[in-house]
Amino acid sequence: MAQILVHIHSGPEAPNKATLGCIVALTAAKGGHDVTVFFAADGVHLLSADHTASVVGQGTGALADHIPALKEAGATFKVSGMSAKARGYDESLLAGHPAEFAMPDTLIALSLAADSVLCY
Repeated sequence: MAQILVHIHSGPEAPNKATLGCIVALTAAKGGHDVTVFFAADGVHLLSADHTASVVGQGTGALADHIPALKEAGATFKVSGMSAKARGYDESLLAGHPAEFAMPDTLIALSLAADSVLCY
């Protein structure tokens, strides 16, 4: 199967884009593809419990459903450490997620290794 990178840089202020990115990643993971979701910029807010519980897209579902489903489907998460720090998050943001902080060089490496890169 293919390696799919979904780069989500939209946050709670763009619930349709944020949830669309998650549902596309979930569809790929359920299809047996190797999926990595890279959360950057305002997208790091999506892993915060407050935002996960409140973000719902029009026709794209609830983030509270997508994040656990992505974990269950075997997707891995990379979170921009610089974006998280700039928005006041620490290691606790990663708790309960198949996630680790990553730097821009990781995003580049993942992009080059992926068969497909999708950005939201």
